[in-house]
Amino acid sequence: MALYSLENHRLALTVSLCGGTILQLLAKRADDNVPLLRPSVLSEDTPAAESACFPLLPFGNRLKGNAFDFEGRHYTLPPNTGDAHYLHGDGWLGNWQCVFQSEVALTLAFTHRSDSYCYRAEQHFSLHDNRLDISLCITNQGADPLPFGLGWHPFFPLSETTRLQAKASGYWQEDAQWLAGKHHNKLPAGLDFCTPQPLPRHWVNNGFSGWDGKAEIVWPESGHTLRLTTSPDCPVFFLFISDSRFDPGCQHDFFCFEPMTHAANDHHLPHGGSLRVLSPGESLTQQMSLHSATINIPE
Repeated sequence: MALYSLENHRLALTVSLCGGTILQLLAKRADDNVPLLRPSVLSEDTPAAESACFPLLPFGNRLKGNAFDFEGRHYTLPPNTGDAHYLHGDGWLGNWQCVFQSEVALTLAFTHRSDSYCYRAEQHFSLHDNRLDISLCITNQGADPLPFGLGWHPFFPLSETTRLQAKASGYWQEDAQWLAGKHHNKLPAGLDFCTPQPLPRHWVNNGFSGWDGKAEIVWPESGHTLRLTTSPDCPVFFLFISDSRFDPGCQHDFFCFEPMTHAANDHHLPHGGSLRVLSPGESLTQQMSLHSATINIPE
């Protein structure tokens, strides 16, 4: 699988065909480049789980029971990793193709066919000064309507001084086997990021509702900030922070902030929850922008 590099005077991006992943996004500075996503190994063989960001399609997170019913039919999606559940869809585990490249733009395509989901997806990357725009478009190529969703799984650098701001009105309690459980309309103190807050140094694996599609991450030690925006506004984000019980080598040096067009396990809600039902030939598009900026830190 090939690697592709995009670069302008403010940003440098490396993308892999393996999983359609980002392996590196740097803010270029005269003294030193600043990683805006978790640095990963720049190799054709780097798996998505060790990348800096991967796409979520035809939907994100886990599906309870690995099955769902829709319009009178029963669909089964077998586990696709070592996890007990079908996890994060297919795109992150597949091989993509480059269909367009310039110095500051790149388009990748991915096609998947199974007994349930059959679709074609395109992922477009473009650099605009100090902003990276990424768009995902998925088209139902199956014979029947099905619920679809889109999102991304970025890994961001984490330090003791990192701050996150992202408005939310509720969250889903984590259930057994890392599934989304009961929804709560009140945020607990440790998971309320409506104002800038430090991130926990312990296990977090929760979806958040009532999001306005905007977030800001601040790294005071490097004097850098990143604004994340989505278009249309994603209503849900997922926050993941690992620990040594899940990952023995955990260094608490990254966290995941995942924009999603839908909630985890929405297939089991009436009419597919926030998932979009696509008839054959219909498409769904979502955009995410990462905007880098420097900040002045008071001494």
